[in-house]
Amino acid sequence: MSDNLIRAFAAMNAGEALVPYQFDAGELQAHQVEVKVEYCGLCHSDVSIIQNDWKSSVYPAIPGHEIIGTITQLGSEAKGLKLGQRVGIGWTAESCQHCDPCISGQQVQCTGGKTATIVGHAGGFADKVRAGWQWVIPLPDDLDPVSAGPLLCGGITVFDPILQHQIQAIHHVAVIGIGGLGHMAIKLLKAWGCEITAFTSSLDKTDELKTMGADHVLSSRDTAALKAHRGTFDLILSTVNVTLDWQAYLSTLAPNGSVHMLGLALEPMQIPAGMLISGAKSVTGSSTGSPAALRQLLKFAARQNIAPQIELFPMSQVNEAIERLHSGQVRYRVVLKADFD
Repeated sequence: MSDNLIRAFAAMNAGEALVPYQFDAGELQAHQVEVKVEYCGLCHSDVSIIQNDWKSSVYPAIPGHEIIGTITQLGSEAKGLKLGQRVGIGWTAESCQHCDPCISGQQVQCTGGKTATIVGHAGGFADKVRAGWQWVIPLPDDLDPVSAGPLLCGGITVFDPILQHQIQAIHHVAVIGIGGLGHMAIKLLKAWGCEITAFTSSLDKTDELKTMGADHVLSSRDTAALKAHRGTFDLILSTVNVTLDWQAYLSTLAPNGSVHMLGLALEPMQIPAGMLISGAKSVTGSSTGSPAALRQLLKFAARQNIAPQIELFPMSQVNEAIERLHSGQVRYRVVLKADFD
């Protein structure tokens, strides 16, 4: 078998089940690293790419962007990494490294040519995957490789706003939607020392969420509860993709507070300018994070013993895992274990 042959599971057309697929990846480029996949998380974004929900998919599409594995090849320009080292790869596989955002350390905002790991690029539902060396993140020894993958997408998605908004232990943060993203937000914010309010549509999760670290659990559609918390939150992280009463949530912000959008709600937000002007409030958003933020997150998770709650499937059962995700019963992330050998 050629060293450049990659075995994978791919969607050959939009919405189809994944099937075994292999291709010759060619010679490793000088700036790239090749990683043998051990584990890879399954994210809703993978399903969106399979289904072409964002009209950006390229087929055959090989999903998988929460990758944990070991380095098998290093390009001649790769720095600070070594063969056999355990690493992770998240949503971004390449950035140009020369545009202003890249030079300033904000490679996630790259304007000179950024490549997502699963859009026109072979992702981690495979035996091997390649990425630019700066996006190959060393995994701390104390971090469990089985459950660490979801930190590289869902985890960084909720961690980066904590850095961006300079959140400290004195702050009160609310999280809307306690699923794959939201449960990681609670665990990270608890370790950060914040007071946490969880807004969920499933109050049957209350005891579980309090065990994770939530101080308060409220219904995400309880108007009376929102009114009772006017001026309370320094930051609200919204992980849902549905439209809520955003004006009611804005009213719960403390001065200088922000509603930070992480879930892709498709309808425009109806927000009066006066609600932003009064109290200097804001609505912000972000996607994932830079290589530096990813490294910080993994170090913090290792130090604080933070791990996503996962359900483990063999990668050969990827279609069953996708059905499990569709069922809405996953608690709270699916991880696939590579079983090609």
